[in-house]
Amino acid sequence: MNCMDLNKLLELPHRRFNPLTGEWILVSPHRTARPWQGEREEREKAGKPSYDPNCYLCPGNRRAGGLTNPNYQTTYSFINDFPALIPDIHFDESTDLKFERGRNLLLAKPERGICKVICFSPRHDLTLATMREEEILPVVELWIKEYEELGSRPFINYVQIFENRGVIMGCSNHHPHGQVWATSSIPNQLDLETRNQQEYKSTNGSCLICDYLKLELDLKERVVYSNDSFVVVVPFWAIWPFEIMVIPGKHMTSISEMGRQERLALAESLRITGIRYDNLFLTDFPYSMGIHQRPTDGKEHREWHFHLHYYPPLLRSATVKKFMVGFEMLAMPQRDITAEKAAERLKEQSDIHYRVR
Repeated sequence: MNCMDLNKLLELPHRRFNPLTGEWILVSPHRTARPWQGEREEREKAGKPSYDPNCYLCPGNRRAGGLTNPNYQTTYSFINDFPALIPDIHFDESTDLKFERGRNLLLAKPERGICKVICFSPRHDLTLATMREEEILPVVELWIKEYEELGSRPFINYVQIFENRGVIMGCSNHHPHGQVWATSSIPNQLDLETRNQQEYKSTNGSCLICDYLKLELDLKERVVYSNDSFVVVVPFWAIWPFEIMVIPGKHMTSISEMGRQERLALAESLRITGIRYDNLFLTDFPYSMGIHQRPTDGKEHREWHFHLHYYPPLLRSATVKKFMVGFEMLAMPQRDITAEKAAERLKEQSDIHYRVR
């Protein structure tokens, strides 16, 4: 596709292909002109104390499960008091939960795992967008530690690191924190990305994301920010209005392969991405963010190029969000604002947080 063809597409309904998942998305740029009479919500009130005696993640406070946090001074991680997965499931594999009647129409298997919570900072009032790079660096280093330690366990085959930010993303506590879920199986999205990266490497002899990143850097249409080690880009196939990928410029299969300079560069990328998001609608921008990287199943996985996904729901303002309904739930994802327009708006934002300008 040449530039002229793409420019035509930017005004017409079209489909875009996601090579990481093998799925398509419908883009309808002409719909941005439609009037909006849908849901509007009040903005979250800004202003939080640096310490909240009622917060179960603040240092020294009692957690919901009854244990007490230490008076931690930087980052802190612990086993989730109410985990979605547990490590100790005992079963006879010859008679496990596989219901194979009706040609596997009823099929279930046990799933072992470990769920942890990571507190980014002892301060209740901070976010990755308002923390300094030297404060975010320990978060990156703790992610690496958890990935390596959990991934080394024989029954763990994938380690998913993620952060849910904002009430509308299901975040039940405002304290800056994320989670780590380590699973005995490779989850659906990671299985798709693994297979598609393997197929691309087998067919082309090169890395899918390395090749994609080169295209984005050449075109510069969807690149929002870059430093010496990372590129922040709105992917061509983005589903969410202001979706972002953070991609290392060097081929690395996991976060364990980063040196100190790359860890600092990732901390900088996380901070800048958070600031650009918050400045867009002058609010604490909600999102789900997660790291996708090499499974820990004992295979080399040289096809993998680790990256971060940001999936934010806001569409038109701090109070208007995108809903996956109708055609999107029943047929395929759809977006109105193009990836190019989203990148343009994010590039326009200052790298100084709106609260301190």
